[in-house]
Amino acid sequence: MDNFYYTSPSELKAVTLKEGFFKEYTKLVQEVVIPYQWEALNDRIPEAEKSHAINNFRIAAGEAEGEFEGLVFQDSDLAKWLEAVGYSLASKPDSQLEAWADEVIELIEKAQQKDGYLNTFFTLKRPGERWTNLLECHELYCAGHMMEAAVAYYEATGKRKLLEVMCRFADHIDSVFGTEEGKLHGYDGHEEVELALVKLYKVTGNEKYLNLSRYFIDERGQEPSFFIEEWEKRGRVPFWNVYEDRKPELSYYQAHIPVREQTEAVGHAVRAVYLYAGMADIAALTKDEELKQSCRRLWDNIVTRQMYITGGIGSTHSGEAFTFNFDLPNDTVYQETCASIGLFFFAHRMLLMEKDSSFADVMEKALYNSIISGMGFDGKSFFYVNPMEVWPEASAKNPERRHVMPVRQKWYGCACCPPNLARLIVSLKQYIYTYNNEALYTHLYIPSKTEVLTGEDVFTLEQSTAYPWNGDIRIITEFKKARNYTLAFRIPGWCRQVKITVNGENYPLEGNVAGGYVSVTRRWKEQEEIRISFEMPVELIQSHPEVRANAGKVALQRGPLVYCLEEADNGENLSALSIDTESEFEIKKEPDLMKGALSVTGKGVRIPDDKWENSLYQPYKKQEKDVVIKAIPYFLWGNRKSGEMLVWMNHK
Repeated sequence: MDNFYYTSPSELKAVTLKEGFFKEYTKLVQEVVIPYQWEALNDRIPEAEKSHAINNFRIAAGEAEGEFEGLVFQDSDLAKWLEAVGYSLASKPDSQLEAWADEVIELIEKAQQKDGYLNTFFTLKRPGERWTNLLECHELYCAGHMMEAAVAYYEATGKRKLLEVMCRFADHIDSVFGTEEGKLHGYDGHEEVELALVKLYKVTGNEKYLNLSRYFIDERGQEPSFFIEEWEKRGRVPFWNVYEDRKPELSYYQAHIPVREQTEAVGHAVRAVYLYAGMADIAALTKDEELKQSCRRLWDNIVTRQMYITGGIGSTHSGEAFTFNFDLPNDTVYQETCASIGLFFFAHRMLLMEKDSSFADVMEKALYNSIISGMGFDGKSFFYVNPMEVWPEASAKNPERRHVMPVRQKWYGCACCPPNLARLIVSLKQYIYTYNNEALYTHLYIPSKTEVLTGEDVFTLEQSTAYPWNGDIRIITEFKKARNYTLAFRIPGWCRQVKITVNGENYPLEGNVAGGYVSVTRRWKEQEEIRISFEMPVELIQSHPEVRANAGKVALQRGPLVYCLEEADNGENLSALSIDTESEFEIKKEPDLMKGALSVTGKGVRIPDDKWENSLYQPYKKQEKDVVIKAIPYFLWGNRKSGEMLVWMNHK
């Protein structure tokens, strides 16, 4: 099928990670995180919230007795874990991991109903209420995540059982939903199945799945509203609070108007970016220019009006949602790990359609900051919320800040983020490069080697780097036979100065930079070397003046990394500190924090609290004392003792 894809991503098995930053993370996920999450899903982690996910499938499969427990979307936690297993096995065989996966896939197959339906909540708890509350009950959301798991596991192992289970379920869904008479003219309250059906289409070639995805996107927001009609049919009784009869707020579900008319990201942040990722998929595959432009408008609104400096989204804990343009509070922010991951997925799909480095810039920003901050270095503790400012006492005593955890948790009853993070890290290889017959694009600077087949020619590209700690990249290429080709390298948006050499000779940037990429076009032969150096100074970043939460404040950034202050380095009451904008910053190694980690220190002042006696207020007088302020990478916070944390700081 002809499409809008400008480039194709490298296949997972065509890329090998080398020693470096994300090799360590991948190893942690494979050796610690995935086995730990298996224990969590089996409810075997002491003092952690119960999952119930696997036990629900055991009951639905007829292999255990009991009742459904957990949240209505509990199946999705297991699905994301299975997807992570698939990606892990594609890189590293593991007989124990594969045995666990096969064991649970047997349960999933047995739990599937004769007509293809699969959902443990409705099978066990409300068998007569299937497809009666699409607004709130996540049936298609759970289906979508299991479809993604099926594709990942099949591509890694060649085993078809879960894939066939999910094809049967997708066929059932297709028989229920559509424009035809007698079918439900509906869609899910929590988008996800849209992008999952595209993956199912790509691996099976069955266009029915592509058309079903397009249907869900096109039907969303049409009048009369499916969600309102459904709510009326249920007697206006909601799922979560049976005493509330308030009319559903359609914008929360991105269903207030058709998707092609939407210009501003609204509602639940994860739902939104999953929808936009699915929209981008359909736009590309069906050459839908109108839908593509809708994606672009929504993208621009997010990154220029509603995104945190860390690449996080979702300003409020009330509904885990976007609020309005420039509303980016630091102390009550939600910035869910899943939302950042969803934004990463959306960015990558846009990148496949357009030669525009700004998409990869956001991928990088989210990846190194608001995504990996969601997991501790032990691989057994996780953040759901990624705040920009933490005051532990306020988290404990202020109801508006109780969602802001000062320490990572062992697990969550609603555990969407931990397995989501695991599946992204072990699949990260497929996001580093894209290519077509004319060029190979390097989007992320991660030590790796990729083998690329274009036409009948095979060549390899290998990159070595200590990124993100420094901006020096070494590229070795090997072409089996001489050919004309372009190798394009992203110039990060944070970079002010770049130098490139090819086989030791300076390569001119003028005339060779377009869309944020420098293109090295030449006749390549055998083994050649490219060296890239991105200048990586410490910078003070300020916000748009309409971001009121950051008025008079700055943040520290070096390369792709946003920095923060922690109480462990700077003492209590971080809000009393002000950074000196004229300070010369010093970079220091911090081996106790992480291999290769660098801190930033600079001059500043502190307002002392020992001259206030018993007064709460007093006339202004200058009384600061000089101090040294130390900042660490944001993603590293919370790996020491519990304490305050601050990203945006006062300045003088």
